[in-house]
Amino acid sequence: MPDLDQIRARFASDRFATQAAGAVIDEAAPGHAVCSMVLQPVHRNINNVPMGGAIFTLADFAFAVAANGHSDSMTVTRQVSVTFLSPARGDTLTARADCLKAGRTTCLYQVTVTDELGTQVAHFVVNGYTTPPAKK
Repeated sequence: MPDLDQIRARFASDRFATQAAGAVIDEAAPGHAVCSMVLQPVHRNINNVPMGGAIFTLADFAFAVAANGHSDSMTVTRQVSVTFLSPARGDTLTARADCLKAGRTTCLYQVTVTDELGTQVAHFVVNGYTTPPAKK
């Protein structure tokens, strides 16, 4: 089973999330991940709150780490339902992804996004599609 540093190295190639958005992996276990992002001016909209796209990127990245960090299969986002609950008031967003159900080819995850002040920023329900492991 890969350790956290190996998972971070694997996901470093997800350049949009890690380099452009600044998402980092804080925890990773099978079916679970916690990722965070320090908010920068580029993440904020005209109202000086994080843009939905920045929040979405962090949540989708957390889902990807939870679904793929310990798997030989590849799971991709198939459908997402997102509810933006409140503008972030703090300076760091945290996304917690947890598997609710994993089948042979589909899965269901929930991702909650909060800031360091405890503000509930967004709730995601992610339906994923899992491909079989690559033949070696």
